[in-house]
Amino acid sequence: MKIGHLVKMTGVPKQTIHFYMREGLLRKPRKSGVNNAEYTQAHLDQLLLIKDLRDNFFLPIPEIKKILKNRKSQSPLDQAMVDRRAKYFRPMDQLVNIEIRGRERFIKASGMSPKWLAKMEEWGVVSPKKEGEELVYSHDDLNIARLISDMDDLGFGPQHGYDPQDLKIVADFVRDFIMSNDNRYMAANLEKFSNPEHTEECREFIEVMSLFFYHTYRKQVREKYFMLTKNQEEPSQEPTSS
Repeated sequence: MKIGHLVKMTGVPKQTIHFYMREGLLRKPRKSGVNNAEYTQAHLDQLLLIKDLRDNFFLPIPEIKKILKNRKSQSPLDQAMVDRRAKYFRPMDQLVNIEIRGRERFIKASGMSPKWLAKMEEWGVVSPKKEGEELVYSHDDLNIARLISDMDDLGFGPQHGYDPQDLKIVADFVRDFIMSNDNRYMAANLEKFSNPEHTEECREFIEVMSLFFYHTYRKQVREKYFMLTKNQEEPSQEPTSS
């Protein structure tokens, strides 16, 4: 692709692209003539990553260089995981209270079909609140719906043999855990949770527990994945003849 197409696809000006190449963040394109440079999908992906790190994580050029250098040593699996997390954990999203009003708008924003949205609402995986006659979806609802849509795109949907009702089981388990364990803890610390002076501490507790769930699940899934791939890669032991 030509540099003009790269500019159109990323929104990064031509001068900035040349600056990134001079700084070593972006490799130079292959040239088929004096004024004819060809950029590849790799250039596009790298440029989008740099743009994301600049626009959403506010990182300076030296820090981006370090990240790109470390990225080269990562396996394709780890690179994919980093890309996926970057899509959902953006700093600006934490500063803006995103709510989507209306099912049609939510469907458009999440990419989830009406059929599956209705099912996820029935199961309590996505749980909008009702204000008058209008459904209001939270930012968490949006991210959950997008993740479910991503699962389908990655080949882990109902047509691929994945039972979506497993998501209900996960949601029910988390809900039951919170209702039993967190309620017990909050009841024992009722004074703290009802005291405005401790509001910030209580909010941090919620975030810490949320991150604990996230990292615990991620750890277990990664360990299971690597165990399965390791067993698959190991050659089977043929019985030796006596």
